[in-house]
Amino acid sequence: MLEQNDRNAVQRDLSAHRYLLHATPMSAPNAIAPDDIRARFSRAMSEMYRQEVPQYGVLLDLVADVNALALEDSPALKSKLARSGELDRLEVERHGAIRLGTATELATMRRIFAVMGMSPVGYYDLSVAGVPVHSTAFRPISDEALLHNPFRAFTSLLRLELVDDPELRAEAARILSQRNIFIDRVLELVDQFERGDGFTSREADEFVAEVREIFRWKTEAAVSEDVYHRLHEAHRLIADVVSFKGPHINHLTPRTLDIDAAQREMTKRGIVAKDVIEGPPPRRHPILLRQTSFKALKEEVAFADDRGQVSGTHTARFGEIEQRGMALTRKGRALYDELLATVREPDGAGGSGQDYAARLQRVFEAFPDDLTVIRERGLAFFRYTLTEAGRAAANALTDPFELDQCIADGHVAADPLVYEDFLPVSAAGIFQSNLGGAEQKSYHANSARRVFETALGAEVIDEFDLYEATERRSIDALRAQLQVAAAR
Repeated sequence: MLEQNDRNAVQRDLSAHRYLLHATPMSAPNAIAPDDIRARFSRAMSEMYRQEVPQYGVLLDLVADVNALALEDSPALKSKLARSGELDRLEVERHGAIRLGTATELATMRRIFAVMGMSPVGYYDLSVAGVPVHSTAFRPISDEALLHNPFRAFTSLLRLELVDDPELRAEAARILSQRNIFIDRVLELVDQFERGDGFTSREADEFVAEVREIFRWKTEAAVSEDVYHRLHEAHRLIADVVSFKGPHINHLTPRTLDIDAAQREMTKRGIVAKDVIEGPPPRRHPILLRQTSFKALKEEVAFADDRGQVSGTHTARFGEIEQRGMALTRKGRALYDELLATVREPDGAGGSGQDYAARLQRVFEAFPDDLTVIRERGLAFFRYTLTEAGRAAANALTDPFELDQCIADGHVAADPLVYEDFLPVSAAGIFQSNLGGAEQKSYHANSARRVFETALGAEVIDEFDLYEATERRSIDALRAQLQVAAAR
């Protein structure tokens, strides 16, 4: 008989499965798979952003060089990444970020991302860090889809209710209500996908090209210079969302294996990097996510005015690099949050300079940096697989088996699951440092998850449930292997 925890786990698995069926309708037999559409879109976005922001191309070259050195210096790391399948996806791994203005935009974007096999995972309330948005991460959720292409889109919805000035709030709402960021052909293709008809290769390319245009940088503002400055005074991010005709992608992020080396290399290559790497300090076994970036670019724009177009500037888009560590359990995440809270400054999203880095390193000594201890204390999620020795001894192993004993005997390998999501405080720190560090709004705690999900038209998936399910499947696979061996 299943224990209550097991019944809950099965229910979560069924819920996630139902969501996948809802988000990804059955397609025609020869249709292009959502994973392949996502891979095409990821490539197209990277090519576009390289053209729009030349320093992004410098970042890609830099990350490739750093990763090559990291793999050369650590055969064990290379072996681990190859065993988990991460080595093949490393070169193409990206995440992007967009900001939307209305519930309709968010709900439609959910449908668009579903075509690419991407589901909304996690709820992020950035208002607590002075950023008037709440967000989710659209990403693939199955192990196979993540290995195929792990493209993610951190998607934020503006919260106009946090704008204090009622007249400005009403004007911003009016401006947003008059814009349409989606062309009819994109919506026709989404309808076709949702009917289960699928895409031919040509239609998939057409879909990718048209969706990419939604995120392209457009230099013509949708507001006058005066309105822009009033929105800017309320918050830089409000101006970025409301003032333009579309949700231009504001950064695209490659994954590095050594973010500290990447940070040093940015300086060597003439890129002005952030003072502090966001997230946990350097560790032998990285946890969650660490990220850094170069400062946002000042770009020329043309404001709409009664006198015609007026030249001005806008600052929003930047370049970012990330290093992904292991996914923490709820217990591990609680410890992380507790430690981070003690080191952060009370009036800001983060700190700066060597003093902050030293305090961070000192405080996080309380978080174990030994994989055995981390696993035994239940602080992170792991994937369990039979080793060569385990396969050779499979006939001698019993079911039910003692997992800890199998690991101690070298019959089972325990590899941490890679963290596939984002840090709300870390993301807010990136927002603040690139949109003007001196500007610190305070919205206190204004979490509105149900409001966000209503706008989204779906519930967001709990990321912890996904990691728990992945870990459990690996244990179930071990049991199945042992049962096959015992039946011989």
